[in-house]
Amino acid sequence: MDNKKAFHAPLHPLDTEEQTQGCRHTNPDICAKYYMPKVCAFARVDKMCLAPPVSWPKQFQKLKHGKAKSK
Repeated sequence: MDNKKAFHAPLHPLDTEEQTQGCRHTNPDICAKYYMPKVCAFARVDKMCLAPPVSWPKQFQKLKHGKAKSK
């Protein structure tokens, strides 16, 4: 599954450095938590990802402060 645009998409009100609304992985198929119950956005009813990419906190700050480059 190709999800490259999700990492650079604008923040959702529920996004934090520790969780995201929807999946922010660029290639969810290789995520160790892919479809893991209670953790993965694809397996949760509320679509929250509780295991975003390791690079997510830095990207979150960039998006929060409007410094991220659009892809």
